[in-house]
Amino acid sequence: MSAPTTTAGAEPMTHRQTLEALSGLLLVLFVAMLSSTVVSTALPKIIGSLNGSQNQYTWVVTATLLTATATTPIWGKLADLFNKKLLIQIAIVVFLVGSVIAGFSQSAGQLIAARAFQGIGVGGLQALVQVAIAAMIPPRERGRYNGYLGGVMAVATVGGPLLGGLIVDTSWLGWRWCFFVGVPVAVIALILLQATLHLPTLRRENVKIDYLGATLIAAGVSVLLIWISFVDGSFAWVSWQTGVMVGGALLLLALAVWVESRAAEPVVPLGIVRQHTTALAILGSLAVGMAMFGGAVFLGQYFQIGRGYSPTEAGLLTIPMMAGVLGSSIVAGRLITRTGRIKPYIVAGSIILVAGFALLGTIDHETSLVLVGVAMFIVGTGVGMTMQNLVLAVQNTVALKDIGAASSSVAFFRSLGGTIGVSVLGAVLAHRVTDQITRDLTAAGIPASGAGGDSNLNITALPEGIQHIVRAAYGDATGHIFLISAAIGVVGVIAALLLRPVTLRTSLDLPDAATTAVGADAVDGAPAFDQVSVDPAPRGTPDRR
Repeated sequence: MSAPTTTAGAEPMTHRQTLEALSGLLLVLFVAMLSSTVVSTALPKIIGSLNGSQNQYTWVVTATLLTATATTPIWGKLADLFNKKLLIQIAIVVFLVGSVIAGFSQSAGQLIAARAFQGIGVGGLQALVQVAIAAMIPPRERGRYNGYLGGVMAVATVGGPLLGGLIVDTSWLGWRWCFFVGVPVAVIALILLQATLHLPTLRRENVKIDYLGATLIAAGVSVLLIWISFVDGSFAWVSWQTGVMVGGALLLLALAVWVESRAAEPVVPLGIVRQHTTALAILGSLAVGMAMFGGAVFLGQYFQIGRGYSPTEAGLLTIPMMAGVLGSSIVAGRLITRTGRIKPYIVAGSIILVAGFALLGTIDHETSLVLVGVAMFIVGTGVGMTMQNLVLAVQNTVALKDIGAASSSVAFFRSLGGTIGVSVLGAVLAHRVTDQITRDLTAAGIPASGAGGDSNLNITALPEGIQHIVRAAYGDATGHIFLISAAIGVVGVIAALLLRPVTLRTSLDLPDAATTAVGADAVDGAPAFDQVSVDPAPRGTPDRR
């Protein structure tokens, strides 16, 4: 059993106070999302200017996702133990430092390292914003505010690529400002949080953080991703290198599970993870993360390298996906608050996501942009209906004192899925592109070395004839990875269908132990949670309309 937890008393927050507190949190979320979206359309030009390869292109994204994945459960656990507001501010500072270092990078390797450090802050922001919102707003009312989350996601995801494209297309700015541009926004977020966010601090005795478990998880995943990046290129699928790396990764992950099962304060609490709703939400998030991150991260590359558009134009062409995210998240959030039912929207969203990726799987370097836009809108609609609601489904089943660990567990596996998805699909894309370029160059009577070795992303340095071959290879190969994303997304559909239909609770914390015993998740056989002491009128309950 956990140590007793106390919560500082506070007056209930009005709807206005809740919106004021949300302003800083949403700006934090905006900064975190901007860090990835602002470079999405600029990355081909960034890697090209640094003479980077397709593998390095993938690792610029993967490095951030990997460190974010490894640190997310630690941040979530810390949120259950210490002041949430201070932790958010610390995460912002780490993110800022990483952004500045990335902006001064002189090589693709340095950029990858800086993005890895930046991911530590991103891991904190993606976990802690959800935790803070859960500590302010009951699950039933939270759907009402998910529309604001969706709006911020849409603005960051639409505005980021456009901003990144404008920056790299503006000669007197340059790509380095893609990393510097988030600094003033983060500073404003720090000021807003200091003024508006007031959350009670949960304090426990004998706090222990499971650093060993976190290290083993990070090491196991890292070794696996390194193997994915180099297999079939530097060494064969069946080789001693494969045996050592895959065997080592599985051993490290098995040790991580063993450590987590015995740790006093595990970073990924197995008791929570084993619950029916949490386990299925994690499975769904893993699949959605693999499909969404793994597929969408290559859209900017498709438009610029495969179709020959500028970074700014590539940003404009991604607007249909963001429109889908914005519209579906607002509508679904309102309907969830009105009905208290969440499963129908997660099921529908996961099915729509698969359909969108299946349609994207038909594209090549000559596909009509109208068809591509419709497919992206469908994918965005699916994302808006699933991503936040999978976290909400889990938050509805756990006690307030465990909200950080539960929320970060879902975020952890979603980020893990994204990390694996980007690595796997990036490796598949690089392999298919290399094969097609080699084949087409040979057919044209040009030596394969004429494509510039591994620096295939520096398209402008290639002769015009070779440029056409490279662009066609990237455009045609991208459709294949979207088909893989659709297949992965089917796992998310199955997980959503297996979720139990429940009505979201209207209180911040779980009811008393007796009521909990007959609750929806009591049938899972999960151990009862220690209850956090809360005021009769819990802080964060917004005014009813």
